[in-house]
Amino acid sequence: MGRILFAVFLAVPLVEIAFFVIIGNAIGLWPTLAGVLVTAVSGSLILRWQGLQLFNEIRSTMGAGRLPARALADAMMVGIAGVLLLTPGYFTDLLGLVLLIPPVRTLIYRFLASRVKVVSTTTSASYGFGPRQVEDDTIELGDDEYRPR
Repeated sequence: MGRILFAVFLAVPLVEIAFFVIIGNAIGLWPTLAGVLVTAVSGSLILRWQGLQLFNEIRSTMGAGRLPARALADAMMVGIAGVLLLTPGYFTDLLGLVLLIPPVRTLIYRFLASRVKVVSTTTSASYGFGPRQVEDDTIELGDDEYRPR
């Protein structure tokens, strides 16, 4: 995992520099820099608009008594998209814009949801109001059975 992260941190700036050189050669210095500023400003506006929509969705979902897992995942991805859009560079802007597309977020959510298991740790049973239900491979220790090292 560390090597992959290192490769990403090494590759992204190199790709950004390549994009700047290619786009700068095609349209010139000032239009290239103006493009970076325009994408940053438009990205922050889009982030604010979609962020407010997601906040309202989270609030209404929680008001209905349901867990807003999908809305929270969308909010996280929109936040990452905002950071990418505010980062100077065309490659990060492209990644940020792709994350702002709802069908792309749906694909990412489905991919992650199939690999993540959510476990609730605050149940009424943990407060002594009933028997605790545990997985088969879980070993439960009572307070008198646990000793710190």
